Amino acid sequence: MTTYHCPDCGSHSATSSLTWCCPDCRGPWDLDFQASPVPLEALAGRVNSLWRYEEALPLSGPAASLGEGRTPLVELTRTVSAKLDFLTPTLSFKDRGAVMLAELARRLGPRRVIADSSGNAGTAVAAYCARAGLDCTVYVPEATSAKKVEQIRAHGARLEIVPGDREMTAAAARTAADADGVFYASHVYNPYFLHGTKTYVYELWEDLGGRLPEAIVVPVGNGTLLLGAAQALSELHTHGLIDSRPALIAVQAEAVSPLAAAFHAGADGLLDGSPARPTLAEGIAIPRPPRARQILRAVREWGGTFLTVTEDEIRAAQRDLAARGLFVESTGVACWAAAGTWTDRTAVVPLCGAGLKTGLAP
Repeated sequence: MTTYHCPDCGSHSATSSLTWCCPDCRGPWDLDFQASPVPLEALAGRVNSLWRYEEALPLSGPAASLGEGRTPLVELTRTVSAKLDFLTPTLSFKDRGAVMLAELARRLGPRRVIADSSGNAGTAVAAYCARAGLDCTVYVPEATSAKKVEQIRAHGARLEIVPGDREMTAAAARTAADADGVFYASHVYNPYFLHGTKTYVYELWEDLGGRLPEAIVVPVGNGTLLLGAAQALSELHTHGLIDSRPALIAVQAEAVSPLAAAFHAGADGLLDGSPARPTLAEGIAIPRPPRARQILRAVREWGGTFLTVTEDEIRAAQRDLAARGLFVESTGVACWAAAGTWTDRTAVVPLCGAGLKTGLAP
């Protein structure tokens, strides 16, 4: 039976429980789940969504799906391609994980669902809870983009706007999540989300005919796309479905780069760093990600590194992509800002959120 387990202290819990974190150390859960090999040759006739990789997913037979996944892969230079993950039902890659959380919650039947977010994850959870017929409340910081707030409300979720920053918002949501009958749809603490985001790499593998680029470049705040990618890479390699080991490259905004600082200092966890500064990349502005140790370990295990981008580089990258026909939100252009000029190896960057969510960076 699939169970939660704590990677820090070894505690376990049934996935039928509404316990959202380890009761002993309050750390995030991992999932005891063994994926089976996905048969590349059998995929052509399957459903055209991320659920086509059924052997690799801990849930099957979804009722909450909106057709998420299977986003286009577009060549931008001779060596760098972009995966257009803003072309999902709520216009961000967070749909990949949110559908897993909503589907799990639908089966558990909680009194209500709670999420916290800087915008995109909350929007995705709100939409998929609407699809699943679940009562939903989303906590967001007061500085969240007005368009994202409007989108959350449009899906029928109750909105709690928290004075202060992203960490204060998360703290408020976690306090509410401890109430009886609440399912905390946390894209950080609940590992089902990571098993949704890992389909990003399965799609790359399928689209490239059973291979992967030399580098997979991902933006990192709480690390949900990176950890999902690392999970997929591990599964594909274990099952003998890839021969090479792509480098996993993590990108942070220079203004909020605690993981990059720890990585380049050779640390296993976060350092006592300077306060975070404002950044256009609001979606990855996370000063203390709860899965920091796992993120750092994954980047090292897959021969990668951390890169940082300045605010001017983010502005320039957004305009450059728009000039190429792709209007992407400022967080979603960070990887293009970091790797768009690479010529020495093949790479794929994700364009994670639509520009309509935030507008053009000032």
